Parts: sequence; C-alpha cells; structure tokens
Amino acid sequence: MDNRIFSIKRKALLINLDKHVYGTLAEIGGGQEVSRAFFQAGGASGTIAKTISAYDKTFSDYHYNNNKSDRYVSETRLKKMLDKEFGELLKLLPGKMDEKTCFFAFANTVETLNYSKTNEGHGWIGVRFQLAPGGEPNEVIIHVNLKENDGLLQQYTLGALGVNLIYACYHFHDKPNSFLTSLMDNLDSDRLEINMASMKGPDLSYVDNRLLSVQLVKNGMTNATIFDRYGNVQQPSDLLYKKNVLAFRGSFRPITYVGFDMLKSSYAAFKKEEDYNKENTIALCEMTLNNLLCDGGFDERDFLARVDLLNGMGQNVMISNFREYYKLASYFSSIKIEKLRLVLGVPTLMNILDRKYYKKLKGGILEAFGRLFVENLKLYVYPALSEDGKLLDTHNIAVDDEIKILYEYLIKSDKIVDLKNVKKERLHISSKEVLDKIRKGDASWVEMVPKYISDYILREKLFV
Repeated sequence: MDNRIFSIKRKALLINLDKHVYGTLAEIGGGQEVSRAFFQAGGASGTIAKTISAYDKTFSDYHYNNNKSDRYVSETRLKKMLDKEFGELLKLLPGKMDEKTCFFAFANTVETLNYSKTNEGHGWIGVRFQLAPGGEPNEVIIHVNLKENDGLLQQYTLGALGVNLIYACYHFHDKPNSFLTSLMDNLDSDRLEINMASMKGPDLSYVDNRLLSVQLVKNGMTNATIFDRYGNVQQPSDLLYKKNVLAFRGSFRPITYVGFDMLKSSYAAFKKEEDYNKENTIALCEMTLNNLLCDGGFDERDFLARVDLLNGMGQNVMISNFREYYKLASYFSSIKIEKLRLVLGVPTLMNILDRKYYKKLKGGILEAFGRLFVENLKLYVYPALSEDGKLLDTHNIAVDDEIKILYEYLIKSDKIVDLKNVKKERLHISSKEVLDKIRKGDASWVEMVPKYISDYILREKLFV
C-alpha cells in the first residue's frame, strides 16, 4: 500500500474484501458504530462472524464473567471480552473455514457522554488477531479519551477509530509509528486523545511499548504517558486517580547524588505532612520531550537507558510535552489527584519567577501563577550554590520588585517550601558535568552518582 489515507468506508471495504480475515465485533457503551461501518461498506458477510452489544450489565457480567469488583470500563474488562470472543472463534469455526483464514476479535468498552453531560467520555479498545492461519494471536490495546461535547459525535468517532485499528493490525503491524499515526486517519486531536497503547504477540515481539508510548506524545496524540516502576505502560488516570503525587522533573542523564537527594528529601517532607498515607502516595520522575531530544533527534537507546536507570531505583517515569510548570499542574488536576508536590531546584524556581516566559499569556505571570498554584499544590524547592559558593534558597534569591509581594505571600501561605536536611556537600554536582566526564573518559564521575547508577552505566556502556 502507498501512503494515501483511505476513507473509513474504503478501509472497511478493503477488510471485507480480504477473504483471509474473519472475526467478531463486540462493542459496549458506545453503540455499534464499528459494526455499522463494516455492514454499510458492503461485503461484510465475508468478514463478520458475529456482532454483539451486551449493554445491560447483567448480560455483560454473564457473557464476560465479570466480578462485581471489576469496573465496567477498564482494561481488565476489555481483556475478558477478547478472551471470550476469540476463544469462541477458535472453538466453533476451525475446520469450517478456509485453511488460509486468520481470525480476529475486536472489542471495546466505552463510557460516552451521558444525557446530562456530567461525565467524561473514555474507553478501552482492543484487537486480538492472527497474521498466520492457525498461528498464535497478537494483541493491541489502546485507551482513548473522547473530547467531543456530544454523545452521538463520540459514537461516530469510535466507529472511525475502530475501523482504523482493525485496518492497522493487518496493514501496519510491521511499522509501529505508521500504525499509531494511522489510528487518527479521518480524525483529529480535537475529537479524541489516545493516551495509552500496548502491542504484544509473536509478530509484535520486536515492539518496545515504552517507545510506542513516547511516539504517542511526539505525534501529538496525547500530552503525557507513564511507565510504572517495573517499566510497564500505564493509563495515567488509572495509576494516579485520587493519589497524592510527588513529581520531580529533570533530564536524568544520568541521575546524580543531587537528584537522588532531591527525591529522598522531598519524600521525607511529604511524609511529614498531615494526612500522609503511604498506600495512597506515588512518586514519579518526569521528563519533557525537550529533555529527550538529542541534537534535534530522538535517541531511543539513550531514552531507554534513562528509564531503566530510574526503574532500577524504584521510580515511576512520566514523559510529557509540557514545557511550562503551570501546564503540568493543570494536567494533574484534570485527572483528579488529591495532593500535588512538584520538586524543583532553585535555578528552576528563578525561571518560574521570570516574567519573560509568560508574554504569550494575556494575564502574564499572574495568569500563569493562577494556573500553577492550584489548591492542592506545593513547590518543594531544593537549594543550590551561587557562583561564589553561597547557598541559595527561597529566602535569598533575587526576585523582581513587581512580584515580590506575591512571592512572599506564596511562601507565607506554604505554597513554596524549602527542603530541609539536604546533602549540602554535594550541591556542586551536576548531570552535565557527569555526562562530560563520561564522554571524556574521566573516571572521577563514578564518585558523583549512586553506585547502582555507575555500575549500570559501565556495564551497558551508556552515554559515551
């Protein structure tokens, strides 16, 4: 196939005319728009074995063996649907189909906008499919947020997305980035956000889902993606909803003793706060796309090395396209977390206080601060050394006279907080200096990072 973008009807027809593709469509919560697209395209009898919409919860529980504790719109529910539908294909149809037939099961479980528009539309969508007759199946799962302010429009969007996904499974399975971008064919980012994607199976074993998720951010399909401490891709709101979040932004190239101490001292400060709950608190290291780009390009090995290093320290990792901290704070607010603590150094705080960064906002720095300092947020500030060796903290940095009163108010109201009990003797260490020493073959860098980090870098020959 060339690089033309086919219409949804054309894609559905091409699948219908493929004599080797046959399967089931199970849709819950957003109508039966995917099925409708295939039926309306023509020739669907050669592609569709069954369609189902077990909309009533009792019927859904019966068909998909749901536990009462399971959420209806969840990845767990989606996988049960795929298990049931693909299992039926293998049980009922072998021997009755052409020996060249490849089976697939498509499923989605979706919450579209309700009549009163008091909810937020989102859903899980997946395909389990064979690329070789009788072969082990592959599986692709995505999570989407529906942005349109009309339930019917959201259904149309789901129909287009479902056709795009099935088409991509058979035509772009060997081109992951083309796979992702094709999901938005005939759609745009004003209609939906794809914020999680996972590919696995014998024909997809070459795919690293962490790289796949970063491509979602790079392609503008989502604003952020998250990997848990084990390196698994997570749907952000599933991981962070109603949690207390401690977020530390950096390049982590590599993380040094200073970075390690920032994590340690900030978590110690969080633990001292009222209503702290270990089970409900999650720390994560956040990198922006800007921090991932090297010499104008994206170095996959470099990125994976940084994620592996942070995961090895037990850290969750977030990748975002938010340059400004107020946009980061707004993002966390949108997924309804409890408390938010952003960890940053004095140099970054001084940038936040610099009005030149807010010229594009009509309200300037006041608007930026209004977005940043939401009710549940505090800035944890780690000290730094001045050029003459003086210790800099929130109380002795230079602040523009025009915002000094506002700045003092934020300090007095406990919105900007100095971190205590830090390792002042290590404040001179910087990631840039460590990276320079690694590249120059200066072995003294090993004294500037935790032993686990230095051992890993030496063993894997990273950053050279």
